[in-house]
Amino acid sequence: MAAGLALWFVVLNRPSPNARQARSSEGSRADAPPFNPAIRRALAGYVLRDGLAVNIGLLVLRLAIGVLMIHHGQEKLADPQQFANTYVASLHLPFPLFFAYAAGFSELIGSWLLILGILTPLGALAITGTMTVAAYQHILTAGLNIYVLELVALYLGGSLALLLIGPGRYSFDGGIVADLISESSDQQEDRSNANPAASRLVPIVAEAPGSRG
Repeated sequence: MAAGLALWFVVLNRPSPNARQARSSEGSRADAPPFNPAIRRALAGYVLRDGLAVNIGLLVLRLAIGVLMIHHGQEKLADPQQFANTYVASLHLPFPLFFAYAAGFSELIGSWLLILGILTPLGALAITGTMTVAAYQHILTAGLNIYVLELVALYLGGSLALLLIGPGRYSFDGGIVADLISESSDQQEDRSNANPAASRLVPIVAEAPGSRG
């Protein structure tokens, strides 16, 4: 809710297209460097996926992992000492209570980031990290028991897939990146319109005397 309200406040305070066009005509935007084309292509390829089915599938995957993972984080934070004594202590890590809080907040906050689709790579990385440690703990204590590992492996695979593929268009990240890329394209167009003579320059090759025979 806090992330949604913050984005809503940012959107409300963004200048209108007419105001941006007026600033562009005054030359203020011409001084701001646009995004590098390579960065634009990388952001568009990671966040703005093509295809309706692909983006709906990424939305479903984000919601499924985020909604189902929330209660795991809530359970850890409800009794962190019990989680530290039961799971973290078996890993022989220092400060088990600290790592219990870290795991709980990673799962809780990471789940909300996936659900909203804001800072999605960070949310996916948080859940991937906790599930990697959980998988190691299960293997360490119970061996390669599929009935113990299957749920952890599903969460780990889904969060890792989101980390590698991206959130899709139906996310806050998608809207922000699309707006940034659009503004960068407008800046480049404003630059070309501000200097139309540069686009019409034709290179002239000087001819050496007597070259025409």
